Amino acid sequence: MTTTAFITHRDCHLHDMGSFHPESPARLSAISDLMIAQGLDPYFSYYDAPLATMDQLLRVHPAAYLEKLKRSVPTTGIIHLDPDTAMNPHTWQAALRSAGAGILGVDLVMKGEVGNAFCAIRPPGHHAERESALGFCFLNNIAVAARHALTAHGLSRVAIVDFDVHHGNGTEDAFKDEPRVLMTGMFQHPFFPYSGADTVAENMCNIPLPAGTGGEEFRMVVTDIWLPRLYEFKPELLLISAGFDAHYEDDMGSMKLVESDFAWVTQQLRRVAEHCCQGRIVSMLEGGYVLSALARSVVAHLRALSDL
Repeated sequence: MTTTAFITHRDCHLHDMGSFHPESPARLSAISDLMIAQGLDPYFSYYDAPLATMDQLLRVHPAAYLEKLKRSVPTTGIIHLDPDTAMNPHTWQAALRSAGAGILGVDLVMKGEVGNAFCAIRPPGHHAERESALGFCFLNNIAVAARHALTAHGLSRVAIVDFDVHHGNGTEDAFKDEPRVLMTGMFQHPFFPYSGADTVAENMCNIPLPAGTGGEEFRMVVTDIWLPRLYEFKPELLLISAGFDAHYEDDMGSMKLVESDFAWVTQQLRRVAEHCCQGRIVSMLEGGYVLSALARSVVAHLRALSDL
């Protein structure tokens, strides 16, 4: 069994974009409730996510954008930055915790205090570009974690794997033409955010997949394309943008993965990490909006991370 850190914070429950918004606080509660119901909670090491500092965020986002975002936080109610992305009085604090979770996860695995880490956080991050919020995302959590690994821990090769149903456009924006970072992603296409089909840089390994793609096709992509690129790259740390909205029950998209697919890909990534980087993985929650399917998929991912 591998010691897995479970990193979250109560502030992440306070960010709320409205009662009908799919990216709701209930997502985190559903995950925790199923872990307890299955008796898994004793097997993880629990940590409170710290607040990311401005210096840590500035490695990814310009100061002007961060200040504008901070000024946008309402004192009451909800304000929309776009039709899908809204802030309430707690959003900025929750976003700082979400980015801070990835930083803590990197520190824990790099120091050898845990084998790997899962960050149960919201708001998600992979759509946030350097100077814009988008798609429920404000700060690019995985990009902040990757920059922290490169800067604070002096790594030369960090791999980011993104299996959300949507393309991680913000992560691509942060790292295109950064040779120290390899990003591999699969996503439904054409679909929001309508990007990723074109190869914008050598270090971006994007695999657009049509609506209706199921587990067999997904596993072929991982086996034939992702894994050879990852083994060739030899990452010193593996980061995962773990979106579970490609589940067949999730009506946010139109893909047909199931829990066993998420467990399988996690097992494959663990093998890469064990071969290349002493097992070091930090996984960060992105999408997944049907609560039961999300919770079951995250639990399958966690079981695979911890070898339970």
